[in-house]
Formats: sequence, structure tokens, C-alpha cells
Amino acid sequence: MSFPTWSDLNDRGIIEPYGARKGFESGSSLSVMVSTDPDFNYIKSNATKGTTKPLFMGTLFTQGEKGASFAGPYIGAPYGAMIAETLIAKGAHTIVVFGWCGAISKDLSVGDILVVDGALADEGTSRNYMAQTEPFPRVLPDPGLQQRLCNEFAAGDIPVKTGTLWTTDAIYRETPKKIDFFRDKGAVAVEMECSALFAVATYRRARIAAVMVVSDALSTDTWEPGFRSKRFKTARKQVADTLLNLCRKDDL
Repeated sequence: MSFPTWSDLNDRGIIEPYGARKGFESGSSLSVMVSTDPDFNYIKSNATKGTTKPLFMGTLFTQGEKGASFAGPYIGAPYGAMIAETLIAKGAHTIVVFGWCGAISKDLSVGDILVVDGALADEGTSRNYMAQTEPFPRVLPDPGLQQRLCNEFAAGDIPVKTGTLWTTDAIYRETPKKIDFFRDKGAVAVEMECSALFAVATYRRARIAAVMVVSDALSTDTWEPGFRSKRFKTARKQVADTLLNLCRKDDL
């Protein structure tokens, strides 16, 4: 029998999120977590000048002295949680997540932009941050920040969809039975971090929302990779540019 990790939610962790070392100071209350290296590099090259510092196995880029910060790349719930914990410990009150997902619903196609309205936790990290009274709880983003993302895309005439994710630890175990199971629970796409990131932010009382670009499709028994498609690449740039514009505003 495994230890019920949610039974000690009110207990202080022995190791603080950034440890005994000083580490970095983000200087900003807004951070964008960018899951992939090419999207992170695109944002960095199109942002205003700033400072770059190492962050675990990735990079933290901060625009100006107190501009928004961008962290990435990362993969998987535990590593994503490490980054989110550190950003929050160093001053981030608002986090926007930018990543890729695989469609498990026929209502989504490669290149669609999805603003996430919840994530079903099929990973092991979130249970350290929230009570789990059911096997696969739906973890929610901040509703106001989620709506703000939708409004930003609408202002740019960029079509988006909203939907729930299935967050899994096992990238190569997306079996037909699991896909049917989580699709029946309302998931339209699958990825590896969001339910854990939402749980971390909720536990630490930070605002969080996520936007995904559909990179591939698993809605049938045949995998449809779309990583090289023009529509996928265009959507990623649209998301990156929208987030850069959002970060230039001072009302978040």
C-alpha cells in the first residue's frame, strides 16, 4: 500500500522550493512556461532584451529588469512541477503554460489551438498537492486567466477551442482502451504536465492557465503525427506572438 501523499498537505516540506541557495530572482509576477525548445527560442528571439540564466536543465529568460519571464523547455509532470514551484517561490503570481498536445477527439485537428479548461490527473505528481477523493480528478486552471487568454486570441482574430486534457506520465502507453476511457470522461487531448501544474499553482495560491497546440492525433487506432505541418507551425507562432503581446501589458 502506497503512502497517501495528500494526508500531509498542511505539513511543511523539509526542502524549500529553491533550497538554501539564493538562486535567481525572477523580478516579475508573470511567468510563461514554454514546454518545447523551438518555441522557447522563438519567444526569446522576438522578445525585448533581457537576461538569461540557467534553470535546472533549461533556461530562464527575463525581459528587462521586471518584465515577464519565460522558463523552459521541460517535459513531464515532476520536472514541470519543479519549475513551477521555483517560479512561484521567486515571485511569480501568474503562470501561463504553452505546450503541445495530442488530439484524442475527432473534434480536434493538427494545428488547432486549445485553451485548457481542466486536466484529468493520470500522473503521480499532483497527489502531493491536492486531496484525491476520486481516481482521476479534474484539476482546474484559474477561470479568469483562462478567459483572458481566450479574449487575447479573439482580439487577434485567432480561432481557439476550449477543452479538457488527459495528463499522463507514460508517453508510449496511450493505448486504445485508455484513450476511450479518458475520452468518455470528457478529455479531448492528451499531454504530460497540466494537471500537475494546475495542482501546484492552486496549492501555492498562484493563478495559472494553459494553451496547447495540437501536434498529432490519436483519435483513431492510427497515429497521425503533424509536427512538420504548416498549420501546426503557424499556430505555434500565433500562440507565441499572442503571449508576447500579453506579456507587454501591465494589467495581469
